[in-house]
Amino acid sequence: MLDFKRRRFDSDIILLCVRWYLSYPVSYRNIEEMMLERGIEVDHTSINRWVLKFTPDIEKKFRKHKHVVGTSWRMDETYIKIKGQWKYLYRAVDKNGETVDFLLTAKRDRKAALRFFRKAIASSGTPVKINIDKSGANTAGIKDYNEKKKTNIEIRQCKYLNNIVESDHRNVKRITNPMMGFQSFSSAKKVLAGIEMVAIIRKGQSNYMPLFVNNPVEAFYQLAK
Repeated sequence: MLDFKRRRFDSDIILLCVRWYLSYPVSYRNIEEMMLERGIEVDHTSINRWVLKFTPDIEKKFRKHKHVVGTSWRMDETYIKIKGQWKYLYRAVDKNGETVDFLLTAKRDRKAALRFFRKAIASSGTPVKINIDKSGANTAGIKDYNEKKKTNIEIRQCKYLNNIVESDHRNVKRITNPMMGFQSFSSAKKVLAGIEMVAIIRKGQSNYMPLFVNNPVEAFYQLAK
């Protein structure tokens, strides 16, 4: 349960602002104006603090209820600007478009790819095959994992198969673009985890309270309570 003690605003107002920021292409100042139109004066800096404070706990709770994905994955990475520099968001979906996992890294190399595969497999199980681009780093990352864990994950490099994950990338970039770049790696990790969580809830990838599977807004609030 989230701790809203000693907060000036009611928990429902806080969670509304957090959900808006994670769900739609709006800035903190946009939300400040939207709340003012509803007669509530809240500073954009407060909204920023709420997002960074509460998102990690909500996302951690959600991970316990994310259901199992398929064993055929599509993996790719996209660019995210942090403090004026481009960093890398590794992501994977299964063949049905359900999110496997994600990882923000400072570099795009074999070690970063291996970290992603370890994280994704720890949360979603070992896949039978992974479709990747022509990146030598991603290939090396899978080979390293196979060697160290004695697995036999098949590597495929078929561009059209990654259309699903590339479409998911565009959804992430659509949300993050209005934010005009993150100011720290730590805050970027927290916000991106929240954005991914909301997207996963929308896809119905949660075993949490099946009653709300077609109501992502209610599912978000129930997770946060």
